[in-house]
Amino acid sequence: MNRQAELLPGTLDLLILKAVSLGALHGYGVLLRIGEISGNSLTIEQGALYPALYRLEGQDLLASEWGVSENNRRAKFYRLTPAGRKRLRLETESWNRLVSAIATALGTQPQEA
Repeated sequence: MNRQAELLPGTLDLLILKAVSLGALHGYGVLLRIGEISGNSLTIEQGALYPALYRLEGQDLLASEWGVSENNRRAKFYRLTPAGRKRLRLETESWNRLVSAIATALGTQPQEA
């Protein structure tokens, strides 16, 4: 049985911010971290990740600097900015409200409607 979940529109940025909040990462490291923190239920395609990293950096939610990866390659490492930390907090709160509301709606029984 496939345990992969489909990413909902608008959630990639939130997942990237969360992954990077746990420590600075290069792009491929972000992919791996999202896999790890989702219990390998989410897989992000590189073709979606790198434009999102670029967009988040352009919005001043991520900052980057060049470094050397664990396999001795030049890599761009991303970290959260103060604005990124604030956005992560706000988006997480919003997401949790949405999930709670949907769970409540889906848990409604016929006699309760």
